[in-house]
Amino acid sequence: MDNTSPRFLFAGKLTRDYLIFPSGEALIDVPGGSVLYAAVGLTVWEPEPPPGIIARVGEDYPQKWLDEYMRRGLDMRGVQISPHAVDVRSFKAFTDRTSISQDEPVTHFARLGLPFPKALLGYREAPDVVDSRTSLQTTSLRREDIPPEYEDASAIHVCPLDYLTHSLFPAMLRQAEFTTVTLDPSPGYMNPTFWNDVPALLTGLTAFLPAEEEINSLFKGRSDDLWEMAEGLAAYGCEIVVIKCGERGQLLYDSAGHTRWEVPSYPARLANPLGAGDAFCGGFMAGYRRTYDPLEATLYGNISSSLVVEGNLPEYALDVLSGLPRARLDSLRESVRKV
Repeated sequence: MDNTSPRFLFAGKLTRDYLIFPSGEALIDVPGGSVLYAAVGLTVWEPEPPPGIIARVGEDYPQKWLDEYMRRGLDMRGVQISPHAVDVRSFKAFTDRTSISQDEPVTHFARLGLPFPKALLGYREAPDVVDSRTSLQTTSLRREDIPPEYEDASAIHVCPLDYLTHSLFPAMLRQAEFTTVTLDPSPGYMNPTFWNDVPALLTGLTAFLPAEEEINSLFKGRSDDLWEMAEGLAAYGCEIVVIKCGERGQLLYDSAGHTRWEVPSYPARLANPLGAGDAFCGGFMAGYRRTYDPLEATLYGNISSSLVVEGNLPEYALDVLSGLPRARLDSLRESVRKV
């Protein structure tokens, strides 16, 4: 890979994944993380120049994975390696197509008669707690995490991270003259406790891309109308709100035209739903910067998601036939509905 500056950046987390699928198949210690899936979702459409990855890992993160993804067309120069170990393990067991269990890994391996991996010894799922407003996490991002060679980029997607990173990072990016900033919120602050804090995160965003369960959690006790929620959030100064509804597709609200669209999911063969929402965000970025049309951007994201979920690992989508994304896009376009 040469030293070409990337046009698109993705900021988020890299993880070491331990996955059990409904079939009983297990993947042990494989690369994952929201930022990886999102970057692949963009690369399906825009492979050159390679998108830049911004994340923090420890010295124990496998260097061979970073090298491999550099070889596969992702720019990993923005991955900061701390001089100490950082636990980025993530365990998920899929009990059906969409239901995920993240705790008690011993129980799941025993249920399937699989040997418990030594690499998961001592693993504890992070408690389901509210984010801190004042304390950075080990994987939180700072302004200095953006390397100089990335500063010519003008578009960035910020993946799910802690509240403090999300409260500081997008504003800093706008000051740095990034013209397109999209954000996928974190469950740690999408709850009523942060009701008065979330609006400030949306001001100036190009697109806010929450999952349905996250936006329902934020509005709990206030509304159960997804369109009302989307319009309310857009009023804080965000151009586009897309609610990701899993297998039902996406709901798009475009504040400029006060228009609403329903986009059904492309009927993909589901192997691993883990990175579907993140891949959508990457595809959305590609489509938006190609067309500056929110509906087209949503369609691009939908197709990126459909390609990623058909493989067990993120890189699966990088190997699909070159004409497949466009063929799926043309097919899906016939299914959208204006509300």
